[in-house]
Amino acid sequence: MEFPKGELDLREMQSLEGHNDRVWSLAWNPASGAAGVPAMLASCSGDKTARIWKQGPSGSFDCMVRSEPLLIGAVLEDAHMRTVRSCAWSPCGKLLATTSFDATTAIWEQIGSDFECISTLEGHENEVKSVSWNASGSLVATCSRDKSVWIWEMQSGKEFECVSVLQGHTQDVKMVQWHPLIDVLVSVSYDNTIKVWAEDGDDDWHCVQTIDEACSGHSSTVWALSFNESGDKMVTCSDDLTLKIWDTSGTPSESSDDAPRSWRHVYTLSGFHDRTIFSVNWSREGVIASGAADDAICLFVESKEKMDEPFYSLVMKKEKAHAMDINSVQWNPKNPRILASASDDGTIKIWELAEISG
Repeated sequence: MEFPKGELDLREMQSLEGHNDRVWSLAWNPASGAAGVPAMLASCSGDKTARIWKQGPSGSFDCMVRSEPLLIGAVLEDAHMRTVRSCAWSPCGKLLATTSFDATTAIWEQIGSDFECISTLEGHENEVKSVSWNASGSLVATCSRDKSVWIWEMQSGKEFECVSVLQGHTQDVKMVQWHPLIDVLVSVSYDNTIKVWAEDGDDDWHCVQTIDEACSGHSSTVWALSFNESGDKMVTCSDDLTLKIWDTSGTPSESSDDAPRSWRHVYTLSGFHDRTIFSVNWSREGVIASGAADDAICLFVESKEKMDEPFYSLVMKKEKAHAMDINSVQWNPKNPRILASASDDGTIKIWELAEISG
């Protein structure tokens, strides 16, 4: 991304209020935001609900309860008995998955202007921390404090069957994320490791790479990860106050005992947050956003100054972006200058990346 020569700022466009507890996770609907289609954002909270926010004609986002005659957004409730920790849209934008501390994952479908819970996935022993859809929308991955990762396959009639339970982490698994192009899954954990999972020829899933501190990995809990648009780079963030950039010259699933094509560490960003980094997201234009317990949002890009090796630099830091911990930062996939953030303060903020005029 070619930035303007002037200074950049994240300008707060709107603060969305409605949740009455901390907001844990955000997800932009991938099918919304195009020409003529209003942008749609999902959020989930410790208040046991998820909310759907839609952008109205004025440009502002609103969420209205189902009883309102002119439904703009929706409150998704009654499916979970405890905190809703994670949310993710299917690639087509028609289904939303939510996970909860009640050990279940709910699948919601938009039917007309309403959302209905059409399936509940059960099996984890306790809190389900994260959910992700693969690129085709045929597989859903979930992870839990029970140290396991589950892969679910969507059957006819939108039923879901667990096709694999992945055991390998030794602690709480914080996040799962599918590769944007191929069926390779990455998980990160309280055990300080990053694991890469792929399917073998016998429809069995296994770990093809473990990245730990000895491999230039993190020295504390790994909270989140994000891929760049082409899927050849990955960024992770941690309780060790660093972000790490990873690169692969080949497909992670194409490995052998002799020469595995693995993710390799290429850069570490440190000294920019002074408390745990909870969330990271890589925009379509190549901007990495991070959100942390220091209430700040940082933006980084790859610098073109050094051509011989990768080099990433800070382009701006938004201090006190929220009043409390920032749990999620998510770039709008259709408009990559728009960023959403969610916080323990119960609010969601919509930001625009803009140049400061002189």
